[in-house]
Amino acid sequence: MMLGLPFQLFVAPILTFFIAYLTIFWLIRLGNSLNIIDIPNDRSLHAKPIPRTGGLGLIGAIFITGLLFVDIFSVPVFMGLAFVSAISFADDIKPLPVWLRLSIHTIAAMLLVVNLFLDTHSWLFVITVGLGIIWITNLYNFMDGSDGLAGGMTAIGFGYYGIAATLAGDIDFAAINFSIAASALAFLRFNFYPAKIFMGDVGAISLGFLAGTLGLLGWKNNLWSLWLPLLIFSPFIADATVTFIKRLLRGKKIWQAHNEHYYQRLIKGGLGHRNTALLAYILMLVVGGTAILSAKFEFAQQSWISSMWGIAYLVIMHAFDRHQSHHNR
Repeated sequence: MMLGLPFQLFVAPILTFFIAYLTIFWLIRLGNSLNIIDIPNDRSLHAKPIPRTGGLGLIGAIFITGLLFVDIFSVPVFMGLAFVSAISFADDIKPLPVWLRLSIHTIAAMLLVVNLFLDTHSWLFVITVGLGIIWITNLYNFMDGSDGLAGGMTAIGFGYYGIAATLAGDIDFAAINFSIAASALAFLRFNFYPAKIFMGDVGAISLGFLAGTLGLLGWKNNLWSLWLPLLIFSPFIADATVTFIKRLLRGKKIWQAHNEHYYQRLIKGGLGHRNTALLAYILMLVVGGTAILSAKFEFAQQSWISSMWGIAYLVIMHAFDRHQSHHNR
């Protein structure tokens, strides 16, 4: 015990941090020799080739922690994470068809949700929740396009999960969430602007799966309401979802990569990688803090707070769209 809390709550994140840090440092030393490189194109926000192997160290450290602390990861979560990590790493090595990647994401999500909820909920509920897991798995990848953004948001988001789990008394669940945050901090040491390494799909897709899955598990285990994970990760959810809908309504090919997300437009508009990341950190700290502070409120009050944040996002994005449209005339 340390400061009245189980030692596991400290040793798991510290171990994860150092495994991730040393692995990512080694991957950077390997440089381009693995031939898994992000080559700049007309959509890119970086100017030179950068290795995108950082997710191997980030996710690998989380896997090791999950194996050493076997009571932290349940089998469905571990297997689902293994599926999405494997297909994502294969995609990092050589681009795979969209249908194949989405098929694996769907299998991983549905196996997880069926295992968790089919005994107590309807198929409609299971399918709806499964689609939600698939969406956050992919939107996390959409939002991984700027130095330090996804890494920092991961550290903050899972850090808040850990705080909420600790307050609810589930130390095992808190430990794995703090471990994911610690691994992200190790990655961020090398990914904050100017980035020396990117996390790749193996990092972003896997983290998206974990964000949705652990948020769902916290709700299932009565640690928090469903509003808490949605609110904590709402900066990512709002940007990705609104951008997706706008592209869909304009008839764009929604499966193709682009640079129309709000964070990408902020960077191109002159704010830069560093300031965009810092602005996103501040936003997530405030929104996540709101989620933690309102965790003890009634469901109706939490719904009202979440709705107010949703309206705020829409107003801010609409104002930004109008400003940019006027500026481009």
